Amino acid sequence: MTSIGGAQMVDWNLAVATATRLVRPGPDISREEARAVVAELRRHASASEEHVRLFTRMIPEGTEPEDTPVLVVDRAGWIKANVAGFRELLRPLLAKMESRRSGGPGGAVLGAVGGKVTGVELGMLLSFLASRVLGQYETFAPATRDLPASADGGGRLLLVAPNIVHVERELDVDPHDFRLWVALHEETHRTQFTGVPWLRDHLQGEIQTFLDETDVDPMTFLERLREAAQSLSGAGRPEGEQGESDSRSLVDIVQTPAQREVLGRLTAVMSLLEGHADFVMDGVGPEVVGSVSEIREKFQQRRAQGAGRLDQALRKLLGLDAKLRQYKDGEKFVRSVVEEVGMDGFNRVWTSPNTLPTKAEIAEPADWVARVHRKAES
Repeated sequence: MTSIGGAQMVDWNLAVATATRLVRPGPDISREEARAVVAELRRHASASEEHVRLFTRMIPEGTEPEDTPVLVVDRAGWIKANVAGFRELLRPLLAKMESRRSGGPGGAVLGAVGGKVTGVELGMLLSFLASRVLGQYETFAPATRDLPASADGGGRLLLVAPNIVHVERELDVDPHDFRLWVALHEETHRTQFTGVPWLRDHLQGEIQTFLDETDVDPMTFLERLREAAQSLSGAGRPEGEQGESDSRSLVDIVQTPAQREVLGRLTAVMSLLEGHADFVMDGVGPEVVGSVSEIREKFQQRRAQGAGRLDQALRKLLGLDAKLRQYKDGEKFVRSVVEEVGMDGFNRVWTSPNTLPTKAEIAEPADWVARVHRKAES
């Protein structure tokens, strides 16, 4: 990471240390139970691979995509993996902010304490998220000894064991069925990236284009992180006091007009990926997960409700409400297209970046069918 006067914009080690220190402890579980959970999640991840391939038909028979590791991690492991990913993705943006800091107002102050402050505040946000994520296909972080990835330096499936146990207990559902259900969703993400060779580079390119267009000075960047971190300590606005910023996420706050087109494309891709994973999870579920209907109903209620006022405020600030809409809108898009043109017809979406749905087409699946299918047939 580039630095000015030896000081980084983000102290990544401090971010990891802060998040690890502040994250909530996991559920009460014995060492033997923990080993059993880890072993079962690994078995489910392996079984899910075949289930997902057969259902999606994304990977032709006789072909083997690049293997990516499955890592069953605790909350600290998830934090380390995501800090590594953030560090890689944000490298160009932070380098640009470093150069602006050196000659701008407050540069000396930022050089002395900015990296520490940002590291602490990023750590606070990660501590909030680390107790909520059940699983994740981590796409961009480089491989390390503790966190291996695919041969090309990116790609690993993370299953966060304590969070899965916590939610299965909270929902009071069959733990073995729930663990397989979660594995099906996350394995779908792994199949998306391993079965579509261009998808990772395309998504990374879109994100970098978005970051390249970011025009935010270091002081504003720190203020936005501080605004998010203060929500964790209840230092936000009094009950009932609202304003225009209440409905804005961090992405909205740093967005410039030039980024809106890129953000629209990113939103469409993420809606597709998340909705496809939900569709596959529900499609495979009835045959291999006995209590899938009960799990789905209870989990949907949990998604919609959140865990209270503070949780809802943070979800909005971090853009997690938008992610929930992506699940719903994307799943509706996938279901509508499959009903119209079948699974193989839907799979044309993976042909190239040009066949990905636009944000408008996510809301109007028939428009995507008309553009991709009827145009190709005419």
